[in-house]
Amino acid sequence: MDAVVDITVLALLGVTAVALLRIRNLVAVVMLSGIYSLLCAALYTMLDAVDVAFTEAAVGAGISTVLMLGTLALVGRETKNPTRRPILPMFVVLVTGGVLIYGTSEMPPFGAPDNPAHLHVAPRYVEESGHEVGVPNIVTSVLASYRGYDTMGETTVIFTALVGVLLLLATGPRNRRPWSADERRADRETAEGKGTEGDAHG
Repeated sequence: MDAVVDITVLALLGVTAVALLRIRNLVAVVMLSGIYSLLCAALYTMLDAVDVAFTEAAVGAGISTVLMLGTLALVGRETKNPTRRPILPMFVVLVTGGVLIYGTSEMPPFGAPDNPAHLHVAPRYVEESGHEVGVPNIVTSVLASYRGYDTMGETTVIFTALVGVLLLLATGPRNRRPWSADERRADRETAEGKGTEGDAHG
């Protein structure tokens, strides 16, 4: 049953990624990006990385979606046709993907009982975390002490994304801001000048 769920989530990730490449409407792209992040969060949960799933759901599907929607309010919702083929970005993506596949090819299979994490790391957390950290909850001791820098980095990412959203929403497009008295006077004088020129030609 677990294998069926894993294959289903991976298939949905692939379908969503292909749809992201083919759709031209940026609003639909943002929505699909949020769906992709939720699917990634579900995949992380199945891999027992619940803390990473929380961060992905909060940042990827939550704050990032709001940030991109706010950006679309400023730049429009339709993509422009590229003037040249994106060969260099495709090359970079292929090289990076190949390096990642090569670097993880010799990792032990997920869930194998002889993994180093199961033989050394997990027993150490279970047996010694209460004495070393002083917190009875093992998950809390791992997140707050052993992985404290990682947790601080995730919190920083969430905070930075929130600040970006607030700055974007506070700035807004310039043409929607209220005009100052000087700007209104200059526009009125320009309009009056054009009206005078039209009467003279008439």
